[in-house]
Amino acid sequence: MKFVKYLLSLIFLSLLFNPSKAQDKAQEVRAVWFTTNWNLDWPSPGKSAEDQKKELCRLLDELQRSNINTIFFQARIRGDVFYKSDIEPWSPYFKKDITVGSYAPYDPLAYAIQEAHKRGIECHAWVVTFPLGTPKQVKAQGRQSVVAKYPKMTKLHQGEWYLDPGNPDTRTYLLRIVNEIVSNYDIDGIQFDYIRYPESATKFPDKDTFAKYGGSKSLKEWRRNNITALVTDIHDLVKKKKPWVQISCSPIGRYRNLDPMRGRWTAYESVHQDAGLWLQKGLMDAVYPMLYYNEPDFDKHVDDWISMSEGRMVVPGLGVYRLLPSEGDWKIQDITSQIDYTRKSESRGQAFYRAANVLDNLKGIREALKGYYKYPAKLPPMTWLDNEAPNSPLDMQVYRDSNGYTAIEWKSSNESEGQTYTVYETSTEDCDINNAASVVMTGIRGNKIYLDTEDAERGVYYTVTASDRFHNESVPCFPVFYILSKNLEK
Repeated sequence: MKFVKYLLSLIFLSLLFNPSKAQDKAQEVRAVWFTTNWNLDWPSPGKSAEDQKKELCRLLDELQRSNINTIFFQARIRGDVFYKSDIEPWSPYFKKDITVGSYAPYDPLAYAIQEAHKRGIECHAWVVTFPLGTPKQVKAQGRQSVVAKYPKMTKLHQGEWYLDPGNPDTRTYLLRIVNEIVSNYDIDGIQFDYIRYPESATKFPDKDTFAKYGGSKSLKEWRRNNITALVTDIHDLVKKKKPWVQISCSPIGRYRNLDPMRGRWTAYESVHQDAGLWLQKGLMDAVYPMLYYNEPDFDKHVDDWISMSEGRMVVPGLGVYRLLPSEGDWKIQDITSQIDYTRKSESRGQAFYRAANVLDNLKGIREALKGYYKYPAKLPPMTWLDNEAPNSPLDMQVYRDSNGYTAIEWKSSNESEGQTYTVYETSTEDCDINNAASVVMTGIRGNKIYLDTEDAERGVYYTVTASDRFHNESVPCFPVFYILSKNLEK
């Protein structure tokens, strides 16, 4: 009887971590939110600069091994930042001297971008938009705080300070932040969190601002227009400077109330966040709705976002933190069933809040993801921005180097495009770039890689493609046949 129970448990685990519906995709967003606030994901408190950098590299190594291809690095928290800014103070979760522009042994955002790119991972700057922190946090920032410098732009609401979205000076200020990040850093995207009115928005103290700027609009209409005006200005600024930078947001998971018989907290009705309109008008390249709900209408809300996408990317945000006993005590199947639906739908991947919950294998989530992310995945192309693929790489060579590694190198067809590359391995000359099992490595930012290939008396074909910064992919270059055996002359 004990043996039977043991056998059944093995079968259950096999089904759980190798789901039959989880066929790998060759092209898919696989993202995590990388939280710096409260040192939640990084850096651990009390570490030296060098130890912080080592820790970051270790975490990125683990994300690469898990075939994660995108991180949202929290660059702006509550009016304080994790990058060298001339506008806002350093975060106290990075260093003790938070003075604006003060010396730091390294720039954490720049370092995260550099190290993520080395591992074929995109790095998007995650910006918390309107919240400025509690009175205690603001007091700690002293005269450098946004509240102290620009009191007319800020409001105290339910124990936290916020920029007032209805004040035109708020838009001007936030555009300075966006310009600073986009101009100075080689980010792949910029994502806006809390780009909305706060919880209990009906009590937000902006009657004076509404009286001054509201005109003939209703309060709700005026508030939605305030947020949309900021999004429009952000879009115009970013696309003028770097059109390939993905603009995204993480809106409330329920865009609107799909069931009139049930009152729900939604983006559109509750916090005046019209992210559906932003997709339809092309102001957002992607949305990562925070669908942190374990309920039957999860599927309906995913479909609702997709129905408004106009070909832009919808990537559901999944709350793996909900597996924590203190946060809902979900079962692992609650997350995997949501992944299964995103794979069935027309969504472009999955994003997980947050990185440490995945890497710590909370309730087996990291093991479960191995069944979904067996192979690396390329990123979906942003064809609405640019749909012209680059030329194929040139002069590909494959050989065994002096250390016994398989070296693969090629030449770029256009060094000025900032191309990335994908290497494929196949058993025949024909390479199907849509076959996930053929992808060896993607997001490569150099022209040479080394592989620790098996020692076998058989041959394989290698080929490589180039992708531009919009993720348009070339046709494969001419394949190279390579014998894996180390005992044969190559």
